[in-house]
Amino acid sequence: MATLALSLAGQFVGGAVGGPLGATVGRALGALAGNAIDNALFAESPQVKAPSPFSLQGSAEGGVIPRIYGWNRIVGNVIWATNLERQTAQTSGAKGTQTDQNEEIIANFAIGLCEGEVAHVGRIWADGRLLETEGLDLRFYSGSQTQIADSLISIKQGAGNAPAYRGLCYLVFEGLPLGEFGNRIPNISVELCRVVGDLEPSIRAITLIPGSTEFGYDPEPRVRIVSPGVTASENTNLSGQTSDWTVSLDELQGLCPNLEHVALVVAWFGDDLRCGNCKIQPRVENNTKQVADTTWTVSGKTRAQVPLMTQFEGGPAYGGTPSDAAVLSAIADLKSRGIKVTLYPFVLMDISHTNSLPDPYTGGAGQPAYPWRGRITSAPAPGKVGSPDKSAAMNSQVNAFVGSAIGTDFSAATNTINYAGPLDWGYRRMILHYAHLSVLAGGVDAFLIGSEFRGLTWLRNSATGFPFVDALVTLAHDVRAIVGSSPNLTYGADWSEYSGLQPSDAPGDKLFHLDPLWASTDIDAIGIDNYMPLSDWRGNGDEPDQALTDEVYDLDYLQGNIAGGEGYDWYYASSNDRDNAVRTPISDGPENEPWVWRYKDLQNWWANTHHNRVGGVRNATSTVWVPQSKPIWLTELGCGAVDKGSNTPNVFGDPKSIENASPYFSDGTEDALIQRQFLRAHHQYWQPGSPTFTATDNPASSQYAGRMIDPERLYVWTWDARPYPVFPNRRDVWSDGANHAAGHWMTGRMGAMAADEFLNAIAKDYGVSFVSTDVCGSQIQGAQIAAMVSLRRAIEPMLETHGLFVRDQPEGVGVRRNKQFHKTDLPVERLCAEELPIYSRQRYNNDEAIGQLALTYLDRGEGYQSGTVT
Repeated sequence: MATLALSLAGQFVGGAVGGPLGATVGRALGALAGNAIDNALFAESPQVKAPSPFSLQGSAEGGVIPRIYGWNRIVGNVIWATNLERQTAQTSGAKGTQTDQNEEIIANFAIGLCEGEVAHVGRIWADGRLLETEGLDLRFYSGSQTQIADSLISIKQGAGNAPAYRGLCYLVFEGLPLGEFGNRIPNISVELCRVVGDLEPSIRAITLIPGSTEFGYDPEPRVRIVSPGVTASENTNLSGQTSDWTVSLDELQGLCPNLEHVALVVAWFGDDLRCGNCKIQPRVENNTKQVADTTWTVSGKTRAQVPLMTQFEGGPAYGGTPSDAAVLSAIADLKSRGIKVTLYPFVLMDISHTNSLPDPYTGGAGQPAYPWRGRITSAPAPGKVGSPDKSAAMNSQVNAFVGSAIGTDFSAATNTINYAGPLDWGYRRMILHYAHLSVLAGGVDAFLIGSEFRGLTWLRNSATGFPFVDALVTLAHDVRAIVGSSPNLTYGADWSEYSGLQPSDAPGDKLFHLDPLWASTDIDAIGIDNYMPLSDWRGNGDEPDQALTDEVYDLDYLQGNIAGGEGYDWYYASSNDRDNAVRTPISDGPENEPWVWRYKDLQNWWANTHHNRVGGVRNATSTVWVPQSKPIWLTELGCGAVDKGSNTPNVFGDPKSIENASPYFSDGTEDALIQRQFLRAHHQYWQPGSPTFTATDNPASSQYAGRMIDPERLYVWTWDARPYPVFPNRRDVWSDGANHAAGHWMTGRMGAMAADEFLNAIAKDYGVSFVSTDVCGSQIQGAQIAAMVSLRRAIEPMLETHGLFVRDQPEGVGVRRNKQFHKTDLPVERLCAEELPIYSRQRYNNDEAIGQLALTYLDRGEGYQSGTVT
């Protein structure tokens, strides 16, 4: 319509001014302007889209520079290049008698990719194949506003003539050999991540696993000798010439710019749930493996001198204990990156399905397979007939587990620590070994003397005596004597362990059993592995928390349960009560200290004196704990990426283990968003400077300079030294790959976005601020805007697919979702009688219903290849 109207108007004006020729020109110009208006009003507009896996590289001026969010695979535009060059390389022949000259064609060029600033460059493909970048002269520019001109471009163009391309993310290839590409510049595509969410910048601390990997922590590329002249990759599974460690740590630092602390997990293995019979030892996958230019040594033992891992489904149940040399190299590499190291010795239980060991809990033959270390207990366990609980007989069992190793039994050697004491595989040997190893590494920032030995710390040799806690106090003192005054020492207590013991046979009693450890002058912080529930969600339309929210992903709801909900306001007295949502309020008697029974009430536990209750009577004398005397570290903080994961964050999926489980009311399917929301809720709740932080939730101490929860010490569980996507895809290398989908890993998930983060990032790029943005049930891996579109057009796909709508509110524009439990009460006096029915329902024609849905997606784990499910 505008084309017709403006062409006629142009003809009239042009004719009046310039006669017949003017009329012709005016008609053409009017039609051009009208066409532009019609296109703007009625034409199909480009929208935000997922990154395309197939595009051809070009070299054109005036094209739109893509704007990316999250993870993308980008095919760029050649923005600068020189003529191809011929390069001659000389190689010596046999005994130097002959010189061969090899010519090759090389290229110098730069590829513009997208708007900056980009956090991380991942894989690079050339003609669709992964490009091995080790040894190439390649430079990456993130697109910052301060980046300087590339050195090669400056040399070629002349001083002052080279643009810095500020705001543009680009790659420069210098001297790229073109022989394998047919002597032409290949089609280059690049994996990029622009972090736009608030979680990644808030992460200051994270744990690093797998803990059981013989050379996986080694920054040096290693090859395994298979047979004479035949080798295989040992720790270079993504890049043939760069170690998995380096690839993984580069990505972690790129995505988390404020990362300060990494807890390096190193595992030894227990072999029995009876503490008096349990040996804690390093183990290996096999005793014949050979790795070029290095040997496996731990505590002075070679692989032939330690036990083999048990077998599960035809392979080792776990990877082996990290070689001491690899641990030393990992610590050195972390330090070189500016990261403070927390050394985290960790016990895994290697008890196979075929074992016939007596079960201390049942008395039967055969202990549970691959159990949690928190199950280690006495034989028989407390509460069972014949148990040594609350008697001096408990001491001998605990002492056997602890062992008798002392600090002078150890001495430093080349890349290991030797042990010269009597034959002893007690727990002390493991911890003192790593204390000495940390000194050999030049020191660490923090050291854990253990974690989650709940079954052991609850063992008693009298009504109020806890021998393993006493052993931990002594161990902390001995570790301090080895490592000196600088490193921070702590113990990572399970969330159900840190605050005290409520004996099952005396539920009115409360014993603050760990207080001697927390009060020890050798302990610097209270360590808590925090897997406390943040939701009680059913997903069946009948939600006990529907008055609070209609969406389990709601950050306000999750944050409200950090110091509220289950474990604070109420509890379920039985599984039947949980099924029927029958909640029992948490209260106290005349003492009026309900916080004593609230495991979530960190603030009152930290700020008050502790009085044991024996026989239900509050002791008038307090324990040795001094209120507010030490900060709390969340030595582990995590949630599975599984449906309703926040209901039960402490459960892990592992089919080989007795601990294999899904959260309450979960269908077991993958849900990365609930994991992200759980972590966002905690970081925003505890960290000053976050939008929802309230000082009273994390108060400052009157005893030291700092807050109750150290905001720098929320150790996210977890990141893997095995880089994504080879882990979890390479099931032939790692048997636990299948556990990743619904597991606690952040590997492969960091850099993605919740809907509110994504929408707010797009709005910010357009200079708009939403006053509120609702979250909805999906996590977005990546998207890009590759056309000139309005903000409305850019966010329309997200609005349409997630049931969101833009709403102009008195306080500003927001993005809202349709509430599932929205209810409006209308009193009878507001109703009026009309001929039309007050309420009606209409049955839809089944012939018009959707019969089939085809979903097309891109898979980052498979190189952004597309797939379709119907």
